[in-house]
Amino acid sequence: MNRLTVFSKILGGLAIVGILIGALYYLGKNPDVAEKIAPTAKPVSGPEHKEARADRGEKLIVGINTWGGFGGAVYFNGGFKASKESKFYTQYGQLVEFKLIDDFNASREAWKSGDIDVLGFCTIDAFTTEINGLRQFEPQVIGQIDWSRGGDAIVVRRGINQVSDLKNKKIAVAPMTPSHTLLLWLMDAGEVSWGDVQIIPVANGIDAADLFKKQQVDAAVVWSPDDQDCVAKIEGSKVLVSTKTASHIIADVWLAKKSTVESKHDALKAFVEGSLKGNGAVNTDAAARKEAAALLADGFNQPVDFCVTAIANARLATLGDNQDFFDVNGNFAGVTGEKLYTKMAQAFAQTKDNQGQYYINGAVPPWRTIAYPAFIRASTLSGPEQLAEGGAKFAAPTPAMATTPAISTKKVTIEFPSGSYTLTDDAKTKIDMEFLDLAKGFREARIRIEGNTDNVGSAEMNKELSRKRAVAVAAYLSKWFDRNRFVVVGNGPDKPVADNGSAEGRQRNRRTDFEILGE
Repeated sequence: MNRLTVFSKILGGLAIVGILIGALYYLGKNPDVAEKIAPTAKPVSGPEHKEARADRGEKLIVGINTWGGFGGAVYFNGGFKASKESKFYTQYGQLVEFKLIDDFNASREAWKSGDIDVLGFCTIDAFTTEINGLRQFEPQVIGQIDWSRGGDAIVVRRGINQVSDLKNKKIAVAPMTPSHTLLLWLMDAGEVSWGDVQIIPVANGIDAADLFKKQQVDAAVVWSPDDQDCVAKIEGSKVLVSTKTASHIIADVWLAKKSTVESKHDALKAFVEGSLKGNGAVNTDAAARKEAAALLADGFNQPVDFCVTAIANARLATLGDNQDFFDVNGNFAGVTGEKLYTKMAQAFAQTKDNQGQYYINGAVPPWRTIAYPAFIRASTLSGPEQLAEGGAKFAAPTPAMATTPAISTKKVTIEFPSGSYTLTDDAKTKIDMEFLDLAKGFREARIRIEGNTDNVGSAEMNKELSRKRAVAVAAYLSKWFDRNRFVVVGNGPDKPVADNGSAEGRQRNRRTDFEILGE
């Protein structure tokens, strides 16, 4: 090869290098063009993905959906974007970015691939239906975000006044979601089985509301503010129940993979505690709540009024609420994450879809393997804004409440010794097993306790005896709840559910009815 040929090749090579450098400079200045030429690859798992995300530095990325419960965390961050002006950074040195992912499946793929570090689009009740498919990622619940407090509701057409009226009716609901949870709890409270109703499965609460407004179903489990829109557009319809009264049934949680907990422990600890500070501020400070609504409106691309209502439809969980949720002291008698997780795992495992398949097949992992309360245990936050919510308080019941229509009735046979109104240990155990969870789940609702007897003896004597028995039941339940919550009625033999002509019938009539009153 002669010198000229070599020289020509060198010149050619230099020219190519120059062209490449120029192209790279142009693409660097014009990222839109670069994206069109070589679209960003979808996140993948494994070492390659870790290298692709290396430029994220110490930033924590949190996936959320359009829900007011994130108001506290977004407020503390000063918006969705990572910023050194945020309280997460100024107080903890932690950059946090919120990523809106309203598509359920897309949010899971982003979490599994590592595109997001923390998933907020998750409720512990419905999580039981998907956890077996996520076992390999060793999911960890690192904190409670909120309790739904009006964000989920069941709307019904005219003529449906209580849960028993749902029998043989068409109900639109998104299976294996919080909507499904609310419906299962309500049906349990009203002694309606899954086979008693015709389920119309939909993708989400928005689709359920759409079918209701088209009058293609008799009832629908929807999201706020669609509940009010349904009532406004369908004459005679109403909200049968919502999480305003079914207040401890749907709990949103932060979810991280075990590997993320280990590799980003300090970042997650800062995130959890900062979110608690934000929640406390939004719960107690009107100015903070207003700012949170504005920040959510910007991030969700929704009207501010929508976000004000969205925040009001949740109880943002404080440190005290989280301590109760994880039962860090070992003596909390209310609804804990473990109780809710276990109860719904059992409920979904015993419920079949329209094809006859159970919603959960096989045992779910024990709560202790998915709960990670270390950040809650380690927190030293204090002040009234971080206290647990505490029990609901009620004014003394009025005489009119003795006949107020109930939305559900749960009949429990409680045995008393003949002529006695003293609760035995067996009777207390039966109340614990058959009604106590409902009373805790529907904590904001009044409960009417109606004592009933058979027809043996005078009606007057039986009415007084049944009233005293109902009083005894209310007194027992007052260990957990405000005594004013309970409306006590003695029916005597006036409301039989069976024939008093047989021993079996008389036994069925000697019962206590627990009725949940409407909102």
